[in-house]
Amino acid sequence: MVCIDARAAHKVLSARMNKSDKSDAVGLAQLALTGWYGAVHIKSEASDQLRLILSARERLIRIRMDIEGQVRGLLKAYGIRLGPVNAGYSRKSFRDQLGAAIRGDRSLEMIFASLINVHETVCLEGTAIDAKVQQLAKDTPLARRLTSIPGVGPIVSLSFIATIDDVARFRKATDVGAYLGLTPRRYQSGETDWSGRISKRGDGGMRKLLYEAANILIQRVSRFSPLKAWAMRLVARRGMKKAIVATARKLAVIMTRIWRDGTTFAWTKEELPA
Repeated sequence: MVCIDARAAHKVLSARMNKSDKSDAVGLAQLALTGWYGAVHIKSEASDQLRLILSARERLIRIRMDIEGQVRGLLKAYGIRLGPVNAGYSRKSFRDQLGAAIRGDRSLEMIFASLINVHETVCLEGTAIDAKVQQLAKDTPLARRLTSIPGVGPIVSLSFIATIDDVARFRKATDVGAYLGLTPRRYQSGETDWSGRISKRGDGGMRKLLYEAANILIQRVSRFSPLKAWAMRLVARRGMKKAIVATARKLAVIMTRIWRDGTTFAWTKEELPA
């Protein structure tokens, strides 16, 4: 399957004298013959199913966050402020706080009863699907190898597998950074030549997960590794934000190479393959 650049096609077709469905079809066919197209990878059924599980998990988390935000906002009108929520089973402490805050007020109990029930159901279902995702990561050999990288957990590894699907379609491992929108944009014309911010093309969700993994590696992982040392030197030279983006790109490249080579992460230089 091929895909023609929409902006380029629009400009070319707009230059034609007469516009009709037939002339547009002829124009698109001529564009395809000239080579103004790129191959589009069709994701496998396994990749689509994996993305479906991860998307359902993310949606449940967002619903839970929306409910908690709405509850906190509604309680402000009554001068009630809930405290932080403990990381307990299915966030029961949030419902306990809410129940204690509205106890004795029949109107508030009636208003928030439905939200409490929905919140409990969403949290229980979210916990169940999260357990399935964790087990899936353990049962997938590739995911287990990817999670050997510091900062990379089951969600990041499975999301990367679902996003890339077929690692053989990348000629070089470094091409993955551009595919995920983690490389700088460049503009060159005559004497002008500058590099801007990252392109942010591709899967935004995967890019966000890699950014979070890089942040964890830099700020929370204490065990030394060549990757950690490289990231910390980059923080000292370029600042935290740029270092995190560069480290996210580096993580994507390392994950691609591990996928190709069938290896695991090398914590020391002695472990690196010759």
